[in-house]
Amino acid sequence: MRYKPLNSNIYKLNRSNFLNNMKANSVAIFNSNDIYPISADSELPYEQHRDIFHLTGIEQEETILLLSPSTNDSSNKEILFIRKSDNHTKVWEGEKLSKKQANDLSGIVDIYFVEDFKDILNSIVTKVDNLYINKNEHYRANSPVETREDRFISWLLKKYPSHNVEKSNPILQRLRSIKHPKEIDQIKQACDITKKGFNRVLAFIKPDVWEYEIEAEFIHEFINNSSKGFAYSPIIASGHDNNVLHYIKNNKQCKSGELILMDVGAEYGNYSSDMTRTVPVSGKFSKRQKEIYEAVLRVKNEATKLLTIGNNWKAFHNQVGEIMTKELIQVGLIDKNDIKNQTKDNPAYKKYFMHGTSHHLGLDTHDYGLLEDPFQKNMVFTVEPGIYIPNEGFGIRLEDDVVIQNEGEPLNLMKDIPIEPNHIEELMN
Repeated sequence: MRYKPLNSNIYKLNRSNFLNNMKANSVAIFNSNDIYPISADSELPYEQHRDIFHLTGIEQEETILLLSPSTNDSSNKEILFIRKSDNHTKVWEGEKLSKKQANDLSGIVDIYFVEDFKDILNSIVTKVDNLYINKNEHYRANSPVETREDRFISWLLKKYPSHNVEKSNPILQRLRSIKHPKEIDQIKQACDITKKGFNRVLAFIKPDVWEYEIEAEFIHEFINNSSKGFAYSPIIASGHDNNVLHYIKNNKQCKSGELILMDVGAEYGNYSSDMTRTVPVSGKFSKRQKEIYEAVLRVKNEATKLLTIGNNWKAFHNQVGEIMTKELIQVGLIDKNDIKNQTKDNPAYKKYFMHGTSHHLGLDTHDYGLLEDPFQKNMVFTVEPGIYIPNEGFGIRLEDDVVIQNEGEPLNLMKDIPIEPNHIEELMN
């Protein structure tokens, strides 16, 4: 494998935690993702559904997991179904996982081929009252595409209409939001690869380079260090496009005097990192650019201190808004009259800082986590304030990934990635 997989005991623990949150006399089913076509006979690179990966460590398509705490036969609590290799598959795609390999990765003993799934499912469903389905209920979810899981749920509920329906996602939202220390190690490895990419581009950036050339420097370093590549579509935004929050064209030439906002992160073992740095094309910030940069950095540093046990995302965002308001006054972007006229729904700072400060990070870049829940130890968050000034032609965002600790400030997994403006200038020159 390209990366070092986690020990199967971690997946055993993940399944045990899920089973302990299920009702008795129930069964939960999880499906892998589809392989998505582009056109003709071409396909997008396969990405495993993060829920089934969290519970099994299996990345292979056409995988199904069945969990049931209800039967007297303990062997039926965890059943894995995998794709069977045939002669055609072996020639064109290579061997699929053997049952032994799937057991080594997942720790699951009872493993069958997918051809046996419906018969075994039926033998269990007829003995239980509740069916746990796995709909995507992430607060950012917006999928116009019917997934393999969606199709299965439609079939399941028509096939067994008399069963009660329960939801797996609320359980997973809480369980996946708190990371095992070994999962944090995977995220840290992704952060370390991102650091190598950033150090590479600092030496590469100069006037007249193209945004896509910077993207290419990142991807070279990521893949060269056992990553599959970017954890999400990279943002390499120079000049006025610093102010476009999700700019992904990456097709402009970078000019002297401009800033480059780079929101990129490597993945490692399906775990994401998420970094943003904003640097000067010429290697030196202007006086105004540095003033705004230092304001954003102060907000980031103060915001990080608030990611402590017992706080929650909504309260945290309001607290950061107060910090940002003071900085915007200090740099002359808003004044007391703006504060007087602001409303609860439209605070003055939103004109220059219009997005959230943090999100959960893990197997997904915007990972699972219920926003009303209090922060707990080993939750991993980004911290990413920004100030965007279209009428001055630039914007600045800075972002690190941190782990909430028992006491004190979070552990910054990106503390060794350069961020101080004088350090950035020194490295670029």
